[in-house]
Amino acid sequence: MTAVTQVPYILVLYYSRTGATETMARLIARGVEQAGGIEARIRTVPAVSPVTEATAPTVPSSGAVYCTEDDLRHCAGLILGSPTRFGNMAAPLKHFIDNTGALWLSGALINKPAAVFTSTSSLHGGQESTLLSMFMPLMHHGMLLCGLPYSEPQLMATQSGGTPYGASHHAGVDGKRRLDDDESALCLALGKRVANIALTLNS
Repeated sequence: MTAVTQVPYILVLYYSRTGATETMARLIARGVEQAGGIEARIRTVPAVSPVTEATAPTVPSSGAVYCTEDDLRHCAGLILGSPTRFGNMAAPLKHFIDNTGALWLSGALINKPAAVFTSTSSLHGGQESTLLSMFMPLMHHGMLLCGLPYSEPQLMATQSGGTPYGASHHAGVDGKRRLDDDESALCLALGKRVANIALTLNS
């Protein structure tokens, strides 16, 4: 019997409430698949509630399905996304990451590439600090952090989102501002970069 070779995948894991971060995730996933020879797996996390009896449905009514520990364990790389919450990642994403102790103990994510992305309602609403807050647990997992190099011309041209720490987007006060060309290009570039690094490491 011939063994089936599984195509490696980059896990694009995000939390989104108004849809802006989800749009970024889909662009980043497209960038991953532009690398060729690797897939993007888009996953989300359930919201958290102060009401302890509240539970999320097993499968969300729309959008990406919820991430499992196996999705994370077997990925070739991880790209993590969140809206900003007072300059930090959103609670649902942090809650999910806080429960990855078994993966940390096994070293499942060591030496895998990782990157981050965010969306804010205000232009100076803590994009860079949010990106850095997502880096910290990835460092504890032993992952290799990938930002955006200045060889991407949009980093110098952007008048909205886009940082060397990762892709970002200014969504506007109502959350309805669409990604502009620079923000979109940097999302694609981030996905493609992480995919290419993962392919190089796996070769």
